[in-house]
Amino acid sequence: MKSTILTSIRVFLLLTLLTGVLYPVGIWGVSHLVLPWQSEGSQILRNNGVAGSVLIGQNFTSPQYFQGRPSATSERPYNAMASGGSNFGPSNPDLKDSLRARSQVLCMKDSCNQTSPPQQLLQASASGLDPHISPAAAIFQVERIAKSRNMDPAKLLALIDAKEENRLWGIFGEPRVNVLLLNLELDQIVNTEK
Repeated sequence: MKSTILTSIRVFLLLTLLTGVLYPVGIWGVSHLVLPWQSEGSQILRNNGVAGSVLIGQNFTSPQYFQGRPSATSERPYNAMASGGSNFGPSNPDLKDSLRARSQVLCMKDSCNQTSPPQQLLQASASGLDPHISPAAAIFQVERIAKSRNMDPAKLLALIDAKEENRLWGIFGEPRVNVLLLNLELDQIVNTEK
């Protein structure tokens, strides 16, 4: 009995050392050697600080910026510690009410005279953290941003076109635009023109 308990304790300590210390440290070290930028969260650095990550959306609220998909995370928008969707089904009245409310808010900010807001601007992604929108969702916002920044809408359309990312390996997903990268480039264009 005593030898069984001692063997169990040795196995426990050995597995703790292997799986709790050596393996994580080894993976961390290899990831920093092979993919240093990605292993640090794919962070974008600007003005001696972190502007954000290309992997997690941000809550842009100013009319001068492109805005991403709504976030379904709790406590605050784009909270990576509370990732998850709303879990409302298509027949849920709360989902319909929230879509109607978001549509009204978007139509007050961005003119809905000719088109209704794209679904990506109304519905959160499954994780609630998606940093991308479709080119159509970005184009929908051009009039507001051009007016707010006193810019030619053609420049904004060219920026969207330049920042558009294609499908992954040409087959997965849809064409998309990273909102953070789009807004950082927009600020750079405006600062260059001053």
